[in-house]
Amino acid sequence: MKKLGLLAIVLFGVSVQAQGPNLEKDYKAIEDKVIDWRRYFHEHPELSNREFETSKKIAKHLESLGIEVQTGVAHTGVVGILKGNKPGKVVALRADMDALPVTERNDLPFKSNVTSEYQGKEVGVMHACGHDTHVAILMGVAEVMSKNKDKIKGTVKFIFQPAEEGAPPGEEGGAALMIKEGVLQNPDVDAIFGLHINSQTPVGTIRYKSGGTMAAAQRFQINVKGKQSHGSQPWSGVDPILISAKIIDGLQTIISREMNLTNEAAVITVGKITSGVRNNIIPETAEIVGTIRTLDYDMQKQLNQRMKEMVKSIAEAYKGEATVDIASGTAITYNNPELTEQMIPTIQAVAGIENVKVAKAVTGAEDFSFYQEKVPGLFFFLGGMTPGTTESYPHHTPDFLIDDSGMLLGVKTLTQMSFDYLDNDKTPRLEMQPKG
Repeated sequence: MKKLGLLAIVLFGVSVQAQGPNLEKDYKAIEDKVIDWRRYFHEHPELSNREFETSKKIAKHLESLGIEVQTGVAHTGVVGILKGNKPGKVVALRADMDALPVTERNDLPFKSNVTSEYQGKEVGVMHACGHDTHVAILMGVAEVMSKNKDKIKGTVKFIFQPAEEGAPPGEEGGAALMIKEGVLQNPDVDAIFGLHINSQTPVGTIRYKSGGTMAAAQRFQINVKGKQSHGSQPWSGVDPILISAKIIDGLQTIISREMNLTNEAAVITVGKITSGVRNNIIPETAEIVGTIRTLDYDMQKQLNQRMKEMVKSIAEAYKGEATVDIASGTAITYNNPELTEQMIPTIQAVAGIENVKVAKAVTGAEDFSFYQEKVPGLFFFLGGMTPGTTESYPHHTPDFLIDDSGMLLGVKTLTQMSFDYLDNDKTPRLEMQPKG
């Protein structure tokens, strides 16, 4: 197809166009760099709020491009500001930098063998959620756009964010702290875009959903109190482990019997239970820790209330006591409908109409949602699964694997979205799902 200074794709008589410069030469020149960066970060992962070397490499790259750089934002965050030669709006692009306490099982030449300490335990460290690809993609976008500064109408703010997976206990971090420290100001951001690579979406594909696209996440802790006794004489005590089992079973009935799942999905998962010291002692206490995922704030309110009622009642029924503490976490990742409608033609032009899919909401969570509470935002999913693959492993697992040939589409999409958004005089109104 002949290129005439704009990207155009024609399918079945339908023309979709993305206004903006022809950057194909720049894209071809950047792909190998992006892959190399990704593999470096994969081999050298760092945990949340500890992304020291990662941030140094990012800052050095941005400085080499002549981009104004801010470091130490929200501990280890890096912000780059690229002002175009023409006045206009401000668009922000965000990539998360942190890895997970997971020991990698993949046999890769750039496999992570890093170990670190997490909550007092020695753990393996792995980019088991694709944040290494996000960083590399945004570094690539920064390089392409810096080479085309004369074509930028406005300003691009590159946000490299630490601690998306959550700050260590007792620390602040992530998107919330970046916002608190002014990342959306000076200059004030008009809209923000972000992406997440996905191991179960084929390379070349982009998925998106207008409105609520990822769940709100809450952390809960249940403390159960019983009465200690000898393991051979359970009648002389109150067993907090038995009570915990009944509570865990009961919590699932809130989901299966009380939530209207035809409205939106909801999840309660227990991820940790701690109790006891040896085999023949019924302990006095137990601790249950888990996560709540909701895509509707009214459902969240109902679920939280029922948890508190049920936990207390179950414990009392077995002559024990129990309390529930529910901590607020990430909000619902809410794609501004007006902004989404405005940008989808650009995404379709870059990826091809047939490769852009409307997705259902997912119960994973993203602290990108905090930016979307302040400015209109659009968050989408980028394919990272090798086409034809019959088995792909989910995120946050030791076998998580990404085909890095899919990253160039991420570079192209974020770059083109930035140009097209800045070229459009329309600024979407801030719109969020009501909190009930």
